[in-house]
Amino acid sequence: RQCTDGYEYDPVRQVCKDIDECAIVADACKGGMKCVNHFGGYLCLPQNAQIFVSSGDEPSQPAEPSAPANPPQSPGQGQSEVQTHVQPGRGPGRRVSSSRILRCTPGFILDEQNYCRGHSYPIATPLTSCFCAFVDIDECTRGRHTCSADQICYNTRGSFLCQCQPGYQKNGDQCVDRDECLLSHYCMHRCVNTPGSYYCECNSGYRLASNNHSCVDVNECQVSQPCEHQCHNLIGSFICQCNRGFELAPDSVSCIDIDECAYSPYMCQYACINTPGEYSCTCPDGYQLQGTRMCQDINECETSHECTEEEMCWNYYGGYRCYPRNPCEDPYVRTSENRCVCQPTTACRGGPQSIVYKYMSIHSDRTVPADIFQIQATNIYPNTHNTFRIRAGNEKGEFFLRRSSNVSAMLVLTKSLEGPLELIVDLEMITHHTVANYRTSSLLRLTIIVGPYAF
Repeated sequence: RQCTDGYEYDPVRQVCKDIDECAIVADACKGGMKCVNHFGGYLCLPQNAQIFVSSGDEPSQPAEPSAPANPPQSPGQGQSEVQTHVQPGRGPGRRVSSSRILRCTPGFILDEQNYCRGHSYPIATPLTSCFCAFVDIDECTRGRHTCSADQICYNTRGSFLCQCQPGYQKNGDQCVDRDECLLSHYCMHRCVNTPGSYYCECNSGYRLASNNHSCVDVNECQVSQPCEHQCHNLIGSFICQCNRGFELAPDSVSCIDIDECAYSPYMCQYACINTPGEYSCTCPDGYQLQGTRMCQDINECETSHECTEEEMCWNYYGGYRCYPRNPCEDPYVRTSENRCVCQPTTACRGGPQSIVYKYMSIHSDRTVPADIFQIQATNIYPNTHNTFRIRAGNEKGEFFLRRSSNVSAMLVLTKSLEGPLELIVDLEMITHHTVANYRTSSLLRLTIIVGPYAF
C-alpha cells in the first residue's frame, strides 16, 4: 500500500495514518524550537507558543500559560514574540495576526473567514497567531487524486487512499486480478477463477449447494431415471441393473435380452425357444416336458390311441403302433398271448415248433456295442445242449448273438441305428437231445422299433 508523504499504512485498520515525526525524528527542530506534530507533517514553534484546542465552531479559551521557571528573556535571547489581538466583531477568543499572512498545511484550504478547513483544533505558528478551524479537502470528489480508472478513491483526513476493486489486488501502482482459487480452498470440488471474481463447480454426479461452495450428491435415479430397468444411486454416481434374463448394454443404462439358447446346446433336451427375458424348452410330438428341460415319452397306449379290438397297442419312444392280437399264421396256433405252436407238429418238420412274438423299442443313435435283449429257454431238459443263432433280420450285420450259457444268449447291437425304423429279427434256439439223438428248435420273433430321437 502507498500513502502520501507524512502518512504510513495501518494494516490492521487498512487506512493511512499520520506519522508522528516529533517522536521518531531526533532533533526535528533546531534553535530551541519545540516540535508540534500535525496531519501530514510537523511544525517547529517557539517554546512559549500557545496552542488552542476546540471541538466546535467557537474556539475554547486559551489555557493560562504556566509561569516560566526562569524570567522571560528578551527576543534577542532566541525567543520570538508573537503579537496577537482580538479583532472586533470576530467574537471572543478568535485571534488573528496583525501583520502576518495566513497559510495552511498541505491538504487544507483557507476559507473566507480565514479558517484552514481540515484540523479540528487551532494552532499558533511563527507566521500567524490565529484560531484555525480546518476543513479537509476531499481529493476524491474534486479530482485531485492520483488513483487510476480501475481503482477506488477513499478520502482520508488530510489525504486519500487508492484501493482496488473487489477481486483485485495491488501490484505496484496497478490493480491485477486476484486468483482466489490459488489463495484458499473456497470450493469443495473445483474453483474457476474469473476477472475480479470466481465460481465453484462440482464433479459429475454432484450439484452446487445453496452456499455456492459445497457439493451435494445428485440422486440420478429420482431426478432423471436413466436406467431402463433398475437404478441404484451411489455417492456421486449411479449404477443400472437389469431384470432376470437381461444383461446391461454397452451404454451401461439399457438392457438387452440374453439368448440363453445360444449359451449351450444342452439347455434343452430337444428344442430351446428364447423369449424376452427368459427361455423355454419344448418337446416333439409323442413327448411331454419333464421338469424344465427334459422330454419324457408319452405312453399313448395308456392315454389315447386308435388301435382296434383285434389289435394290441405297442408304445415305443415317440409314438405307438398297432399289432394283431393273434399274430399266428397257419399251421401255427395261438396258445397264449404271444405264443404260437405248430399244429400238428408234423406240419412244421424242419421248422421251429413254436414262435414267440416280442416287441421292444430303443433310442435313435444309441451307443454301441450295447446289450439290448436276452433270449432264454423256458423249459430245461436233462441230456440236452442248446445253441443260439440269428435266423433272419440281420442282413446288414447290425446285431450279434452272444451265448451266455446253455439256456440263454444275449443280443448285442453292433451298429448305431437312426430312427424312426422298424426291424424284425428272428432269434432261434436249437436243442440237441444227446440220448435220443434228435433236435428241435423254437423261434423268438423280435420286433425292434427305433425311435426318431436319442431320448
